[in-house]
Amino acid sequence: MKAHVTSVSLSGTHKFSKGPASQITLLAGLGVEGDAHCGVTVKHRSRVARDPTQPNLRQVHLIHSELFDELATQGFAIAAGQIGENIGTRHIDLLGLPVGAQLHIGETAIVELTGLRNPCEQLNAHQAGLTAAVLGRAADGSLVRKAGVMSVVIAGGIVRAGNAIAVTLPALPHRAMERV
Repeated sequence: MKAHVTSVSLSGTHKFSKGPASQITLLAGLGVEGDAHCGVTVKHRSRVARDPTQPNLRQVHLIHSELFDELATQGFAIAAGQIGENIGTRHIDLLGLPVGAQLHIGETAIVELTGLRNPCEQLNAHQAGLTAAVLGRAADGSLVRKAGVMSVVIAGGIVRAGNAIAVTLPALPHRAMERV
């Protein structure tokens, strides 16, 4: 099966969920046009409070739609955009990709992965127990964050559900993603 976009979402205000859209426009070096997290410097409120001059490594949030399938088996009903992602994907191991992996989406858009989303308590406000449900443990006991990945926009373009996604890996050695 080919990797592809399952959904696109955005919100012009800093609220937890993002509304579904027929398409989003990625702007190089900025993020999703019209989204509250669009910009060169950090837009996440708690990070702005610490240092508003930090680079925005969280311009575009991607989640593998397989997570929603997994959560459904645990009794959670999560629709696209509800936990803050801009792009839903299918048939791509987002969490297994290294920092610097580039996703070529649709005709022209390219995002570069910067790290993992750190699940926060806002997930529990959305649905009780959701924060714990998106965390797991690896065989070695290390914490696994499953709430998606963050990225920056390298090349702009329009992204729609159904767009193909191709991956370009960075040069070796690869560096595993950490929370960002």
